[in-house]
Amino acid sequence: MQRLLSLLQYSLLWGILVSGSTCLFQGEALAQGGAVTTAAPSTYPPVPGGLFYRGNNPTQPGSAGFYFSLPMLIFSLSLVTLMVWTLGWIADDARSLKVRPEFWNTLGLLVAAAAVLILYLGPTPLVAVLGFLICYAGLLGGYAPERNRKVPENSKILTPYHLQTIAIRGLARLGIEVGGKKAVHAAMGPPITFIGKSNKGAGEVDRSRQVESSRGYTSARELVYDAILRRATDIHLEPKDDEFAVRLRVDGVMFPAEPFDRPTGESVVNIFKVLGAMDITERRKPQDGSFRAETEGREIDFRVATQGTQFGEKMSLRILDGGSTVRRLADLGMRKQLIEQIVGIVQQPHGLFLSCGPTGAGKSTTLYAALQEINRYENNIITVEDPVEYKMDGVTQIEINQKAGQTFAASLRSILRQDPDVVMLGEIRDGETAKIACQAANTGHMVFSTVHANDTITALSRLIDLGVEPFLLSDSLSAILGQRLCRKLCDDCKESYKPSSDQLEKIGLPAEKAGVFYRPPKDGTDACPTCSGMGYMGRIGVFELLVINDRIRDLLRESPNMTSVRAEARKQGMLYMREEGLRLVLKGTTSLEELLRVVK
Repeated sequence: MQRLLSLLQYSLLWGILVSGSTCLFQGEALAQGGAVTTAAPSTYPPVPGGLFYRGNNPTQPGSAGFYFSLPMLIFSLSLVTLMVWTLGWIADDARSLKVRPEFWNTLGLLVAAAAVLILYLGPTPLVAVLGFLICYAGLLGGYAPERNRKVPENSKILTPYHLQTIAIRGLARLGIEVGGKKAVHAAMGPPITFIGKSNKGAGEVDRSRQVESSRGYTSARELVYDAILRRATDIHLEPKDDEFAVRLRVDGVMFPAEPFDRPTGESVVNIFKVLGAMDITERRKPQDGSFRAETEGREIDFRVATQGTQFGEKMSLRILDGGSTVRRLADLGMRKQLIEQIVGIVQQPHGLFLSCGPTGAGKSTTLYAALQEINRYENNIITVEDPVEYKMDGVTQIEINQKAGQTFAASLRSILRQDPDVVMLGEIRDGETAKIACQAANTGHMVFSTVHANDTITALSRLIDLGVEPFLLSDSLSAILGQRLCRKLCDDCKESYKPSSDQLEKIGLPAEKAGVFYRPPKDGTDACPTCSGMGYMGRIGVFELLVINDRIRDLLRESPNMTSVRAEARKQGMLYMREEGLRLVLKGTTSLEELLRVVK
């Protein structure tokens, strides 16, 4: 080959020399005036098969020498980019799921190198592309079964459901609906929009756009929408060794939901942290925040709290349906005499009305229902809440901000200068707030609030422990309402039964007063479509009302002996929560097991 090139070089040089000599000879002959006979111009024979050109574009001047095909170059670079992205995804996914990451990283690099060599060294474009795709499909096809065994059903890849979802979603973005609107909605995600903290105050921004393109965004929307459809009040994301467990609190009871794999679960947690204006880099210290969402014309508020655990960061979300209507006292399950007593108390010109119970017992709902019994247009009603759970017309509602120093005590001290008739505090948490609330009740204001206590007598002890003087408490307090929430039996599937003597003895009910009790259907029955086989649908309140009369005031003022207060309250006709709950059991509203679970 080298000899052939040398021979061509010598021939070319020889031709140049001969041509130059000829020209020079002709020039000299012309200069001497001699006659020179010139040969006819030589012509090249036609090129067989048509036009001969150098380069890719015969019609574009200056394309000579450009021997790359631009479409094939762009296509091949796209395939290489896809392979690189897939290798990165496999590396992160295998490490998070602990699916032999070293093995799959090594195998992925070898397969990628072979695929690129085949792509650029294949004899024809078709063979090169087919060889690349075979290597790519082989890598994904080998990894997918192993990782699918480690993740829940909704996180599996390359399954018929996964491929169908991708196809429907892609066609929907092109304006083509396949499978109907229901299938398109399922593929595109539920009809819920995160709107962050926008329109809630000056300086706050809408962070929803920051997470729209994040991994796990669709999973976060599906989780929240599913929880709302199930009437859940709380969502718990709990990290485990190899997954993120999900549990929903429905009607006060925790139920497991389909878990996430670790990468998806961590992405969902980060999305909620961004929406709640929380630090996503901090995973050990507890944080709290809030955000909002809109679905089907309703506005939903979420309170977010995180806590570091052994396996990662746990998150809980409290769901506050701001679009739901405020109920009245008659809708809470109270008997008529109890409603009349409470209405008479809340319509007094001054005093302190407290609702007590554990978290999630419906205390705020009761206070809102009490506000419904007051003329909101003849009275100046101001509420201080964390956060505002229900919107009420004709009521000034203030949301506290701990970070800005706006606490319950500071807000209460401020709004007392706004000439209020009725003040509602979301919660009495400290002694300062308790003292200011009692002082406001003594100075001509009607004050509503809540306190965490197991029953009404314990609430009295709780206020004294917070530092409220007994004389101040006795002069300001009007009544305390203790409450719990029991699940209501589903009317479509509940079944009747005759209680045993042991059960009657346990609740202290005489056999002659016991009729037919009701309970959820036993296991093995068909799932009820109304309650989805849970046996319960919704909740109802169980109450205990302590009215502070003159005798109880004297007992509190002299020596706060809670045993004496309890005895005096029983003389005045106060019923315990268990006694109020038995009325619901006898009516078939709830079951005996549910009452004993809630009321000890």
